[in-house]
Amino acid sequence: MEQLVTSALRLDVTGAAEACVSAAVNEASRQADLLIGPRPLPGTPEWSAEQAGEVGRHREVAGQLLHFRIVLATGVDPLGSVVGLRRWGVTWELIARAAGVSRQAAHERWGRRVRQVLDPYGTGELGGPVADDEADLM
Repeated sequence: MEQLVTSALRLDVTGAAEACVSAAVNEASRQADLLIGPRPLPGTPEWSAEQAGEVGRHREVAGQLLHFRIVLATGVDPLGSVVGLRRWGVTWELIARAAGVSRQAAHERWGRRVRQVLDPYGTGELGGPVADDEADLM
């Protein structure tokens, strides 16, 4: 028995923990899809109409916001979700509303890390449709 306890206390759990985080993030995506409702089937007129207009973008942003809220509620680091939201052009104001904090608090919590991901070389170019709302928060 003591050998089992000793092993349990000494084994490297890094890989197992990473697998659990990945599983949680994937499940958060599945749960967000269930909550937001089914997407139209690809190739259908409904799908084509959604893709051609703003509805598709709104559905994607809503799904990303739900994913973020679920991940945040699980206690898993939501950085990937925040980066994704910023890449979709979501403002710090909307991210803050989803997190239940102030815009300033959201930016202070994730802003630096998001910039490091989106601008790893420090060029000032975030790329994509990232909302231009950084200057008023610094």
